[in-house]
Amino acid sequence: MARIIGGIGTSHVPTIGVAYDKGRQDERAWQPLFEGYKAVAGWLAEQEPDALVFFYNDHCTTLFFDCYPTFALGVGERFQIADEGAGQRPLPPLKGDVDLQKHIAESLVNDEIDLSVFQGRPVDHGCASPLPLLWPHEPDWPGSIVPIAINVLQYPLPTARRCFRLGQAVRRAVESYPQDLRVVVVGTGGLSHQVHGERAGFNDTDWDMRFLDLFRDDPEALLNMTHADYVRRGGAESVEQIMWLAMRGALPGPLRELHRNYYLATSTAMAVTLYEQADGQQVRNAGEQAGVRRSAGNPQLAGIEGLDGTYPFDIGVSHKALTLNRFLWNLRKEDCRRRFHDDEEAAMAAAGLSDQEQSLVRSRDWIGLIRSGANFFAIEKFARTVGVSNLEMYAQMRGETFEAFMQTRRVPEAR
Repeated sequence: MARIIGGIGTSHVPTIGVAYDKGRQDERAWQPLFEGYKAVAGWLAEQEPDALVFFYNDHCTTLFFDCYPTFALGVGERFQIADEGAGQRPLPPLKGDVDLQKHIAESLVNDEIDLSVFQGRPVDHGCASPLPLLWPHEPDWPGSIVPIAINVLQYPLPTARRCFRLGQAVRRAVESYPQDLRVVVVGTGGLSHQVHGERAGFNDTDWDMRFLDLFRDDPEALLNMTHADYVRRGGAESVEQIMWLAMRGALPGPLRELHRNYYLATSTAMAVTLYEQADGQQVRNAGEQAGVRRSAGNPQLAGIEGLDGTYPFDIGVSHKALTLNRFLWNLRKEDCRRRFHDDEEAAMAAAGLSDQEQSLVRSRDWIGLIRSGANFFAIEKFARTVGVSNLEMYAQMRGETFEAFMQTRRVPEAR
């Protein structure tokens, strides 16, 4: 079984990444910061975790306010580092473990955590800024990440307690994963800072120290704070500290603080901390206390495989067929439809469809597309593009002529 072996709290200031990429680790202004990460990097090298679960926020880079989720988990074998306007960073793409990500997503939703899932999207500095200070990356990263983005930009935000409960659910998910993996949870953000308005540049070191002490010893006091409380004490953007509480929720019981480094040189108080559960603590998570037994997979779909002619579209299917579904989905755009009508073969090749997928599109094989993982509502865009109705698709999927299928309808003339 997988298990969580420790937790890391870290700031994710973008200037950390800039200084790192420019090789400024030994400069007087930056040396205290980078020196503070060495103990944590050494612990990770010694512990050799297989995966890091990163609680972070997307800074309006990959996600945008037209559809901005409260909690979003990334699924993919690789995540590009986002270009946030200054060019691509010289880092390899982050590694992912799709089976672990899929399991955690399924477990969280079945644990009644409302979750979005993103695929094929880059990860911004909320995750990527501190990561090279923690893990080596040449020629590649030593393990995978599970990125969980939390909305701390657009109110209403999740409450501090909700983030804590998310962390508890992540622990239950990890501990129910059947593979023997070592996992570290990472909470990012802050500490005190404000980057907008007349209060820009605000910091409060006394509050930062108080927060770190309460985080370790009395997290309940932090869970009772409102967002306004966090803003008042640490500045508007210090509300990011609620993401640390997701990490804290994944580490039940008393903690042993192995390392703490704090450095205030810019507009953001930058900290890195390392925690393990206190020695001798035998803390069961809430699910275990309630006698809940969790298993791999999605219990809500147990037995569905016995229902002939039905193809559940789960995260695994979605991930496998992402390129195909994106191609079909893009046909809702006029320019994509035009390119398809002008040259089908070139449009399919440009989209990166496999030979098998191209054959299915070419032959208008609706049931074949379904069996290959295409979602019906993406296929529907394709059908509209080529002038095929839903009723005609239904008939083909059932292996019937259109006329025979229509005779099975209660009102055959309703078309």
